[in-house]
Amino acid sequence: MEGNRGEVVKVSGPLVIARGLTGARMYEMVRVGEANLFGEIIEIRSDEYSIQVYEETEGIGPGQPVARTGEPLSVELGPGLIRSIYDGVQRPLDTLARDFGDFIVRGAERPALDRTKIWDFKPVARAGDTVVPGDVLGTVQESNLVSHKIMVPPGRSGTVKKIGPVRGSVETEVAVISGPKGDFAMTMVQRWPVRVPRPVKRKLPPNVPMVTGQRVVDMFFPITKGGTACVPGPFGSGKTVVQHQLAKWADAQIVVYVGCGERGNEMTDVLMEFPHLLDPASGEPLMERTVLVANTSNMPVAAREASVFTGITIAEYFRDMGYSVALMADSTSRWAEAMREISGRLEEMPGEEGYPAYLGSRIASFYERGGSVSCLGSDGRAGALSIIGAVSPPGGDLSEPVVQATLRVVKVFWGLDDKLAFSRHFPAINWLNSYSLYQEVVDTEVDASMRVTWSANRKRAMGVLKREAELDELVRLVGVDALAHDDRLLMQAAKMIREDFLHQNAFDERDTYTSLEKQFRLLKVILRYYDEARKALTSGALLNDLLTLGVLDEIARAKLIAEDKLEQFDDLERRTAEAAGALLHS
Repeated sequence: MEGNRGEVVKVSGPLVIARGLTGARMYEMVRVGEANLFGEIIEIRSDEYSIQVYEETEGIGPGQPVARTGEPLSVELGPGLIRSIYDGVQRPLDTLARDFGDFIVRGAERPALDRTKIWDFKPVARAGDTVVPGDVLGTVQESNLVSHKIMVPPGRSGTVKKIGPVRGSVETEVAVISGPKGDFAMTMVQRWPVRVPRPVKRKLPPNVPMVTGQRVVDMFFPITKGGTACVPGPFGSGKTVVQHQLAKWADAQIVVYVGCGERGNEMTDVLMEFPHLLDPASGEPLMERTVLVANTSNMPVAAREASVFTGITIAEYFRDMGYSVALMADSTSRWAEAMREISGRLEEMPGEEGYPAYLGSRIASFYERGGSVSCLGSDGRAGALSIIGAVSPPGGDLSEPVVQATLRVVKVFWGLDDKLAFSRHFPAINWLNSYSLYQEVVDTEVDASMRVTWSANRKRAMGVLKREAELDELVRLVGVDALAHDDRLLMQAAKMIREDFLHQNAFDERDTYTSLEKQFRLLKVILRYYDEARKALTSGALLNDLLTLGVLDEIARAKLIAEDKLEQFDDLERRTAEAAGALLHS
């Protein structure tokens, strides 16, 4: 290979300048220094190659060697991904810990997929079949929840010459395909460059709701399978809690959780908690359908970008099998900060607040890889990749460049409020400034399937909350007692919506997840109280009696009604109407 080796001429933190790599291309992987550190070429100027290094560059100096690898940063895709914990460049952290100790040794390298583990390949295709890119050759039962499809890689096609049941490692030959350029052997593993989106037949409109079990999300600001969402908020407002809840409860078949520059204790929580959590649909451990990419704040900043693209590529691979995949990225602000540091060291012209001018396009290139798609292959399968990214703006400033660049490409905005978090209201999603552009699609789907007035109740509840916000200003000036009786009753209804519906306890086994039917019934009983109380107030009932009805305590506890006893809501509605009506005859 021409210019196979070069040498370091300058080191500036995670940025290394090298010369002599003639013929090298943008985003090619190289090994830097005597320690063989991972690096990626991000700029070429004449014979100077700027390399962002994914490991600590201490000890690297001018004159040390730089070796080309001839390929871009790529990930290994195959059986063994599920239950795995990787760093940003897909090194298996459990294997590194076993072989090198608790701290990652610079230059350490181990295969992403375990070469010693034995898998059972069960063929689906037969000898003589004509196959195209994306066709399923066979399956491997990767975990109790995931059947791993071994697919013909993009760019390959031909006739199956040989295939059969195989018991072996991921490198074992499972089929031979005769193509236009001759025969090629298929194993269970394939490689894919992380910066290149995996191809699909076509994108489909994302119109299937992704039920999360979180009432403020599903009822007020829903997301669809294949949708994109942004969760911005200041420190301590619960971004990580929201993402953990979605990872646990969203009805996605595969979860890819990317910790991008997060504090080590938060990633430790994920690593310690997920193996013990049970998947609500199957009762199996949540790790049976989860892949973790752990990049913490004490790791080199350049690896943050690698972790984001490694995670999205793994998620696309499972999407191509026809699965619904949810990717959680926590947090893309750390990635943007890494871009700002590398850009500064490259001496590029800075944009707003020092971020590079290409910040928006780089963030868009990540979120645009989500979507609902028709997968490659001749069986017509469809898959979906939903992306939920947390953003950590300094001081919770939502006008900050990373938040604004993200909002330009995502369709759902869950704005977290530190005031709600400090008052122990979780999820701390502010209902007055959040939005979802999938609302009409979800309303149509849910209304049609449940044959209920889901959207009408949602609009009424939102109207009550907005009116309460307007009255709050008046209450601060003159006190609640100065309000008209109608308005005081509305304030009571708004309080019930906030505290009895929107507030949700992630640590209560009955309250942590709420089905769509239970959400509808819970909101319906609150609105039923408001309707009956207004009717009674108009007919002469005393306001104080309406605000102190005994049934209000039962409504407050209604969110703890078990999912298999939802008929109790019918009885609660009836008693609510009777209690309000009784005031007219007392």
